[in-house]
Amino acid sequence: MNHLAPHEFLAAVAGPLGWFYALTAGANVIAAGRSVTASRSKAAAWMTIGLLFAGAAVLSFSGRPPMMPEVVKATVDAALGPITITLGSIALLTVLFLRREFFVRPAVAWVGLNLTLALLGLSLSDQQFTQIVSQGDNVPIVGMVFLLGFFTWLAARRAVENDRRSAEGQPPTEKELSDTVLVWPDLVYIELICMVLVTAGLIAWSMLIQAPLEEPANPVVTPNPAKAPWYFLGLQEMLVFFDASIAGVTLPVLIILGLAAIPYLDVNPRGNGYYTIAERKFAYIVFQFGFLQLWIFLILIGTFLRGPGWAFFGLYEVRDPHKVEALSNITLSRAVWDVWLGVGMPRVDPASGWLHQVATIALRECEGLVLLAVYFLGFPILLARKWLAAYRSAMGPTRYWILALLLLMMFMLPIKMLLRWSTGLSFLVSIPEYFFNF
Repeated sequence: MNHLAPHEFLAAVAGPLGWFYALTAGANVIAAGRSVTASRSKAAAWMTIGLLFAGAAVLSFSGRPPMMPEVVKATVDAALGPITITLGSIALLTVLFLRREFFVRPAVAWVGLNLTLALLGLSLSDQQFTQIVSQGDNVPIVGMVFLLGFFTWLAARRAVENDRRSAEGQPPTEKELSDTVLVWPDLVYIELICMVLVTAGLIAWSMLIQAPLEEPANPVVTPNPAKAPWYFLGLQEMLVFFDASIAGVTLPVLIILGLAAIPYLDVNPRGNGYYTIAERKFAYIVFQFGFLQLWIFLILIGTFLRGPGWAFFGLYEVRDPHKVEALSNITLSRAVWDVWLGVGMPRVDPASGWLHQVATIALRECEGLVLLAVYFLGFPILLARKWLAAYRSAMGPTRYWILALLLLMMFMLPIKMLLRWSTGLSFLVSIPEYFFNF
């Protein structure tokens, strides 16, 4: 769909959009039929939504699909700045956690799904948006977003239900599951059916969607942007805020070791074998923040918002390779000595002795070193005396310090992201003489 005239583009997407709206309308009609005996008001609401989607399907099949107003697209693009989207995503996760009893209701979730599908349908009438999401390697990511949302909602719903039962003195729903089946033939038979269906789906997928293959690699021609596979986009995004040795080696190692250390660090015996949030709030918040905010969020940024030159682009903004972003990246030591004090940074004399060089570097980077010491050493002590005193006494000093350092390293990522985007601060400590930048 590259470089199509507006009428040619609408003619190309009108049919697929018609089927999209028709399937969505059918899903709402089915939901209305299933709800008519339990709640006539819900059935009427789902039927009304289904009729609206059916009308959109008729318009699409006639070649005039509903289109998102230009003012809305401009507003969305303006709101998708790096700072606003990062803070907005954190605020959204906070609201979803605090109001989880409301959002896990099936009716609320169904309304949210319909709003998301309506937004997706309207966005697909924009050529730039369609060009992004219809790429062969981006289509599964769009599908995984919906799957991730569904399974996250399902787990939260079961956890909220168990928390409600616990408050009423009842056991979790998992404790009441007494029916057992044999691995053979029951489980193996189901797995065989699933394997056949998945294989058939992959074959159909490969026939309908063109593989994202490009021309043979050319060492003198670099793609712009050069993006890693989707599962490495989070690490590629980290390279913007950390040195390559940290983002490419240290952080992945800490992630793997941190995940492996969770069973040995967690001393809370509750919540084993059943869904719960109230009994494991700390673990739930840490995992959701680390997985959704610091991993899935970075993948979505790299997939849909990063364009040529690794610059930020809105969902409906044309990916102009000539776009230039005014960046003023500066290290903390340069900001202090050159900008704030105006006396110039201390310079390392190569002819001086090793101790003199180290002393000069320590003087030059003293602000960042002090900040890191306060963050990684002082902050855990404060947490142990205030908010995490119970965890400190239950875990013991060794496990507590390992947990605290892992958590502080995790939270350092959004801190550095906001510092880079708001103040242009690249590194808190920059010691190129010894290949260390943090």
